Amino acid sequence: MSASLPRPRVGVWLIGARGSVATTVVTGCAAVAAGLHPPTGMVTETPAFTDSGLPALSDLVFGGHDTLDCPLPKRAETLTAGGVLPPGLATAVTAELAAADREIRPGGPAPGDTRSEADLIAAFTHDIRDFTHRHGLQRTVVVNVASTEPASQGPGAPLPASTLYALAALRAGCPYVNFTPSEGMHHPVAAREAEHSGLPHAGRDGKTGQTLLRAVLGPMFAQRALHVRAWSGTNLLGGGDGAALADPAAAAAKNAGKERVLADTLGHVPEGEVHIDDVPALGDWKTAWDHIAFDGFLGTRMILQTIWQGCDSALAAPLVLDLARLTARAHETGLTGPLGALGFYFKDPVGEGPSGLSEQYEALVRFGRGLGRTVEADLGTEAGSSTGVGAEGSPGVEAGERADASEDVL
Repeated sequence: MSASLPRPRVGVWLIGARGSVATTVVTGCAAVAAGLHPPTGMVTETPAFTDSGLPALSDLVFGGHDTLDCPLPKRAETLTAGGVLPPGLATAVTAELAAADREIRPGGPAPGDTRSEADLIAAFTHDIRDFTHRHGLQRTVVVNVASTEPASQGPGAPLPASTLYALAALRAGCPYVNFTPSEGMHHPVAAREAEHSGLPHAGRDGKTGQTLLRAVLGPMFAQRALHVRAWSGTNLLGGGDGAALADPAAAAAKNAGKERVLADTLGHVPEGEVHIDDVPALGDWKTAWDHIAFDGFLGTRMILQTIWQGCDSALAAPLVLDLARLTARAHETGLTGPLGALGFYFKDPVGEGPSGLSEQYEALVRFGRGLGRTVEADLGTEAGSSTGVGAEGSPGVEAGERADASEDVL
C-alpha cells in the first residue's frame, strides 16, 4: 500500500503580526485545532461550509511583518492579563506562538528608515516568498490587521505603508485581504496592479461590532418603511486602535465604511455622525452606542438606542481565520479579482454585492457551496451546468475571470 500524501499547507502572512488581533488569531487557531476550545465565531466551521474544501486550521502556517519587537508569547501574556485570552491558554500553545514569532520580519517604514518605496516593496516581497518557499506552502494569503492609518494625501504623496504591503503581496503572487480601513489595494497604484495580477483579493475594514448591527438594523427600517431621520453614534475604545483613531484623519477613514452601510441599506444618509474616543484604560475592549431617530405612522417620532460592548480582538480573530481560509480556497479554484461574496465580513467591501447582513450571509453560503463543487469535480462526480461549475472547475466563473459580484461565484 502506498503511503498517503501529506496535506498541503497554507501560509497566513499577517501585516501587524504582533498586534492584539494577530496574536489572538494565532492563539485561537492553535487552540481550536488542538480541541482546547470550540470554534465560536467562525462561520467557516459551521455545517454550511463542511464541503467547501477549505484548508484545515491545523494546516495553517503563520508569519508576518511588524515594526514592534514584542515576542508573541509575551504579547499573549499581556492579553491574558487583560482578560482577552482565557487563563492558561497562552501557556498551552506557547510552541505555536513561538513558531509564528520566528516567522515575523521587520516591517516599515520605521522612523529613520532610509529605504525607498521600491526597496521596501522588494524587501517585503522577498520575505513573503521566502516564507512560502521554506515551508513548502501551497500558497500564502496576506492579511492586513495593522492599526488604521490616515488616508493618503493624494497624487504625488508617498505611498501609505498599507499599499506598500499590498503591492508586495501582489508581486509575491499572493491573494490579499485588507481587514483594516487603511488604503491598501484601494490606492490607484495598487488597484491598477491588482487588476492585472490574476489574484483574488477582499476587503476592506472588518465588520465586528457597531457596523455589524447597522447592517442588520438598516434593512429592518427600510423593509418596514420607517423613515430614519438621524443616526448618531459614539465609540469608546483603547489599545492600539484607540490611539490610532485619535488621529482625525484615521477616524475619518474608519467612519467612511460605517456611513456606506447606512447609505446602501436605507437609500439615504441620515443626519448624525460617529464619534470615536480613545480611552486607554479600556485596553482591547470597546463600547459602541447608537442613537436612532425615526418616524412612524402619521409622523409619530420614535427612538431606538443600542449598546454594543465587546472585545475587539476576540470579535475580529475568527473572521480573519474565515477570510484566510476562504480566500486561499478561492485562489486554489482559479478565482481572480475582488471577491464580492465576502462582503459579509466588511464595512466597505470590494466588488458588487448586497449590503444587508442577511443577504450577505446568503451570498457567502452560496459562495462556499460553489467552492465545494470543485471538490466534487476533482473527485470525478457529475458536474452538469446546473451546478454552476465553470469549465476549469472554478465555482461559477472560468479560471482567469473576475469574481466581482456574489452572483458570479454561484
